[in-house]
Amino acid sequence: MILVAMAKNCLWVYTMGCKLKVTIGLCVKNSAKTIKETIQSILDQDFPSDLMELIIVDGCSRDDTLEIIANCLLKANVRYKIFRENKGLGFARQIVVDKAESDYIIWVDGDMILSKGYVQKMVKFMDDNLRVGIAVGRHEIYPGASLAAALEDISYVAVDYRYSGEVSSRLPGTAGSIYRVEAIREVGGFDVNLSGVGEDIEVAYRMLTYGWRIYRGIGASFYEKRPSAWKDLWAHYVWYGEGAYKVNCRRKGVIKLYEMSPLAGFFAGVWYSIIAYKLKGRKCLFLMPFHYTFKRMAWCLGFVKAYLGNKRRTKIKCG
Repeated sequence: MILVAMAKNCLWVYTMGCKLKVTIGLCVKNSAKTIKETIQSILDQDFPSDLMELIIVDGCSRDDTLEIIANCLLKANVRYKIFRENKGLGFARQIVVDKAESDYIIWVDGDMILSKGYVQKMVKFMDDNLRVGIAVGRHEIYPGASLAAALEDISYVAVDYRYSGEVSSRLPGTAGSIYRVEAIREVGGFDVNLSGVGEDIEVAYRMLTYGWRIYRGIGASFYEKRPSAWKDLWAHYVWYGEGAYKVNCRRKGVIKLYEMSPLAGFFAGVWYSIIAYKLKGRKCLFLMPFHYTFKRMAWCLGFVKAYLGNKRRTKIKCG
């Protein structure tokens, strides 16, 4: 039986039947350049479609993101729901948590591509490890990436290699992560007041405090189409820094601020360049210390901008 319904800010197509096993949570905004490959990689999964649903939350995109998604799903054999919001990432992800009817959520961003067996492998890992709340697969280098994008990719590959297995620090973001629905609901879900990035690290921290285990580098791979220009990478990390300030205000200790300085970034880049060279053997990887320093400078700028903006708003409010 197929139900089709429309409501304010929501369209869903739902197939009545089996108990769902996994939800693909896709939170997107202005992803028209990359979303087609992302959707196709989801539809190409070898996981049974009757055990999987797709929940899409669009952050009021101003491009053709939703139109492209609709065209991709027109003849797709997968149940899906589409929502719109304008309150930020924490709120968007919580919509997925609230609406999911499955045991697990796999988070996919609008610039990600999953390998074909990704869902199958991640679900099996969670089924075999009942106290794991979060697990994430392995990053890979996107073919044909620019120097900036390739260095960004390889930095994640090196971190995956260095911290593969159970972790209590270096907590993973949502990209490519599988969450146990029972665990995320037990800790109260995402902080809906975190409108920028960092909502994933904050909730992972809370899951650890509740006794749930977190794993990195599970044997399933995915790609992310990183910013190809240095100016775009800079803007990306300024945004990260702004989000980190808000997370730090709400929950001290989640982010180790001393690790985010440009000097610490340089030494981290040296360390990861050695790991990366052993893995990939590319001479350009010795640029990673400068790549890390560049990112940390942008991150610190974003953090300071958010701090000064908050201080100014407080002063105006008090005045």
